Amino acid sequence: MDSDLGYVDGRGNVLRSRAELAVARMLDFLGIEYEYDAQVPGSDLRVDFATGRGLLEVVDSEADAEKFARIRQVPGARAAAVGRASHGPRASDLREISFYDDEPESGSIFLEDPSFDFDYAHVLPLVEKCSILHGHTSSLMVELAGRMTDNLVMDFGEAKRLVREAVAEFDHKFFVNEKYLVPSEKGRCRAAFDGPRGSFDISVPSETAYVLRGEATVENLSSELVRILAPKMPANIEAIGVHIYEGRNKGSHVVSSVARGG
Repeated sequence: MDSDLGYVDGRGNVLRSRAELAVARMLDFLGIEYEYDAQVPGSDLRVDFATGRGLLEVVDSEADAEKFARIRQVPGARAAAVGRASHGPRASDLREISFYDDEPESGSIFLEDPSFDFDYAHVLPLVEKCSILHGHTSSLMVELAGRMTDNLVMDFGEAKRLVREAVAEFDHKFFVNEKYLVPSEKGRCRAAFDGPRGSFDISVPSETAYVLRGEATVENLSSELVRILAPKMPANIEAIGVHIYEGRNKGSHVVSSVARGG
């Protein structure tokens, strides 16, 4: 909530809301000097922004709208207001007042579907029980968060299609940390390591292997799936959450913001 935050303009003033910060930035952009939280000449009232061309009040509440009405009654005061649309009815009788829409609403959708299930094999040399080659069938839930357009974060059908494409890269693969790879004949992926259950040397066809940066844990698989999904997302998607269940009643949840190229 704005009431719980402080916003600092380019001059070190601690502002009360994002709306005030937007006005301060606009004034700076236009090269207009201003005094923040200034006294209205000829009164005991204070106004959010005093400039050489007039006074500006940011209407964020009913109290602000009432204060602006009093400011306009001060003799010689040339005042205007900028406010949230939600205060429009209260301030509709005030001349020289304009309103801006709130920022686009944000939301999220989540998707679970049997078509997201995938099978894989892996080995975790650092964990005794899992240091031999074994496999899992994992189910998946994906959450996509971002700004809504027409009350929609993303079409479910399109989101499911993109998740299935990403999962297809995982399905029926042998996951292995790149640090365990050793030279192999062409077309083969070979991993060798010493673990708590002995020495292993595993060779599989290259097209059946998925090489990871890091251990083949379910946490790392979640992160890898986020990495695959991120470039496929439309511009309004700001974060991706991936839940991968390793068997029943256990798994990993990774949430990451979506980085956009500059």
